[in-house]
Amino acid sequence: MKDEYGIVLDFLPFGKGIERKKQPIAQIVGEKFFTLLEVGIRENVVVKPFDRVYIGDEKRDQVKFVKGRISYDDLTSIAKNNLETILDSLVTNEKIVEFFNKAPPISTRLHSIELLKGIGKKTLNIILEERRKTPFKDIEDLEKRSGIKNPKKIIKERILDELKNIDKYKFFVGVQL
Repeated sequence: MKDEYGIVLDFLPFGKGIERKKQPIAQIVGEKFFTLLEVGIRENVVVKPFDRVYIGDEKRDQVKFVKGRISYDDLTSIAKNNLETILDSLVTNEKIVEFFNKAPPISTRLHSIELLKGIGKKTLNIILEERRKTPFKDIEDLEKRSGIKNPKKIIKERILDELKNIDKYKFFVGVQL
């Protein structure tokens, strides 16, 4: 599972200071699997934060090569600041509803929905009962029937925690729903 497109978090036209060969690089987040990557940018090409770039296997216009995955700690301060804003656009209502409709249990004692901040056993039981009756249609239906306020913020926080490797369980980063 690889991302076909990424969103630029930061552009370093002269590379990183520690590298001998100075070449333009960008730090990006994958559009679908939220993978953090560093990519080499073609000469005479300038990208800027929030640009969408193709990183798939076909011919690439802006990206010369995919250098590899990076950790959250490897991000520049500009990239970290831009990540939250970019996640606002990448975390769609459809992805949120799909997660709440399909999220599985982890074990007999722990459910993946419980790992979201602010969701305990009581809210989990409401969500599971409501989705058993009928799947959630949209974000408004989810909020109304589950009592969850601002599920987008909750999911965004979970993605950031996964990128920071705060929890061993991954539901969004590198995972296809």
